[in-house]
Amino acid sequence: MRERTEESSPRANTRKPTMADVARHAGVSLKTVSRVVNQEPHVRASLRQRVQTSISTLGYRRNEAAARLARGATMLTLGLVMENISNEFYSRLAAAVEAASAEHEALVVFGSYEESPDKERMLIESMYTRGVDSLIVVPSAADHAWLAGHASLTTVFVDRVPLGLEAADVVMLDDVRGGRAATEHLLAGGHRRIGLISDDDGVSSVHDRATGYRQALRAAGVRADDALVVRGVFDPWRVSYEVGRLLDLADPPTAFFATNNRAAIGILHALRERPERPAYVGFDDFALAGVFNPGVTVVRYDVTHLARSAVDLLLHPSQEPRRVKVPVELVARGSGELPPS
Repeated sequence: MRERTEESSPRANTRKPTMADVARHAGVSLKTVSRVVNQEPHVRASLRQRVQTSISTLGYRRNEAAARLARGATMLTLGLVMENISNEFYSRLAAAVEAASAEHEALVVFGSYEESPDKERMLIESMYTRGVDSLIVVPSAADHAWLAGHASLTTVFVDRVPLGLEAADVVMLDDVRGGRAATEHLLAGGHRRIGLISDDDGVSSVHDRATGYRQALRAAGVRADDALVVRGVFDPWRVSYEVGRLLDLADPPTAFFATNNRAAIGILHALRERPERPAYVGFDDFALAGVFNPGVTVVRYDVTHLARSAVDLLLHPSQEPRRVKVPVELVARGSGELPPS
């Protein structure tokens, strides 16, 4: 397994069927397959049917990028499937992917599945059917083993490792390091009761950030208290409720680590109505994070790096899977530096 921070890791993907494979399966010449694939005339109906049957059986899909280039065209179409475009992380990612793709004269089409695995699959199937050249997917927590049936469609996963497809190209953040850095920062400030606010820990990025949190506590000799951990909350208003509930405990947390920007915003909502001033660190930067008093301390990263890495993997496919790890950094703005009260 090759890894880099940017990192690369292996893939055991099945080889994509070629036109030569189709020709052998159908018992016809390569030229005949080429004519059928390119919808050229003067191919007997019986031969055309035989080739199309072999194409369907083998799961062959024409390399549209190569076909366009052969016709003298340069416009490629990339599909980007995300959880929710209204979330600042995804809107920034979409803008960065679009900018990186434009440098290669590629068009990007977007789709949001809004936390619905069924809608995610529908979007991917639709883009596949409509002939996008490649896909960038921020996968849901659902099993993605079904995507193995679309091996001919080059796909790169971003931010999360897809469940059921370990042999896949993935561009991810150094989530464990980020979770550990955030928690170590709070520990260094004297905090020992540190709450964890996270969403779906079935998602690899959330799981890894929580792993970093627990690693930091363990290394500091601090017992992890599951009563201070909130899982599965997506909406900032629900986060606000949970933070208030934790602050009302007999032995409340004096600090929080939020595993995403929505959770950090939820903490801000909760503290508007509270006398307590716990420290907190969020994962993901967001607009106006530096405007609050105190400013929001965050673990941040370069979204452009994330997007460019994904586009680069798409445009330079490999038989082996690659895993690129984008570094993170902690930015202290005040909220993470508040002392225990």
